[in-house]
Amino acid sequence: MNFLFCSVGRRVELIKDFRKTLSPTDRIIATDISILAPAIYYADKYYIVPPISSPDYIQVLLEICRKESIRAVTTLIDPEISILSSNRDIFFNAGVEVLAPTQKTAQLCFDKYQMYLFLKEHNIPTAITYHSYLDFEAHHEKDNVDFPVFIKPRTGSGSVGARKIYSDVELRRACLEDTSLIIQQFMDGIDLDADVYVDTISHQAVSAFSKKKLETKIGGASKTISFKDPKLFDLICRITNILAFSGPIDMDFFYKDGVYYLSEINPRFGGAYLHAYGAGIDFIKLIINNLNGIQNQLVFGNYDEGVAMLMYDSVVICKPNEIEANENSNIDQ
Repeated sequence: MNFLFCSVGRRVELIKDFRKTLSPTDRIIATDISILAPAIYYADKYYIVPPISSPDYIQVLLEICRKESIRAVTTLIDPEISILSSNRDIFFNAGVEVLAPTQKTAQLCFDKYQMYLFLKEHNIPTAITYHSYLDFEAHHEKDNVDFPVFIKPRTGSGSVGARKIYSDVELRRACLEDTSLIIQQFMDGIDLDADVYVDTISHQAVSAFSKKKLETKIGGASKTISFKDPKLFDLICRITNILAFSGPIDMDFFYKDGVYYLSEINPRFGGAYLHAYGAGIDFIKLIINNLNGIQNQLVFGNYDEGVAMLMYDSVVICKPNEIEANENSNIDQ
């Protein structure tokens, strides 16, 4: 039961959690474009690969899958999700499960404005969103949306460029400097998210772990506390039933005036999935079941409320010869 994690970057703790669940004979293979990615040093083996934009990228991954007898592949960065999704058949023919949604769903999740239109069409509560300054200028008064507003790149990830804007002058300047920005109604409710597992056989959500964000830093939540609400679980099922996911996903919500508003979906392991795992929600076992042909049953809320996650920084120390020996590492390692 060998797993390939692509673009692992700093996700050391996720690799460590996988190792806790896997058997001693199962192996974790990691890839990244940099020899300085900390998480590669916690895998059983790693490969330094070309950028995801390289025309040879998928062939490189397929060769790794062949050499390492990989059963499932996933990525830990958003821009790579659609690449894996669009090549699902190629991986399937190689005997590899792609833990990613269909290409259409992957594209919706990556394009935040298209996702907004989709959610609006399906009557899923979400923040009112504008694709440009001119769109905002023409419609925000009718929509009863006023400052402050929230802006972020239409296809960004990791909260890069996302920020609160307090005036029209500031908004106009920001949109002139970066035409990729979308403008959203500022949501001042409770910020929360949910780690969800969508069974790869039934394609139904079968497990969810919800948590309120107590502290957020660039890239995601750093302090969270668990809670349970059947109303949120019902909404999660409703959303996952109209999209086509496969495997772990991370869903961001705001809660205001008794309503849960979906903010965005990252169809991969979220950075704070560590909280779910620590509270006993083991998606890794669910993945293994699916790879063994076993359909998982729906079990929501099988964890305690009030469990807190307090994230902190750690380090990986590499000796000079480790870096020097691997500076030119590639698929032939």
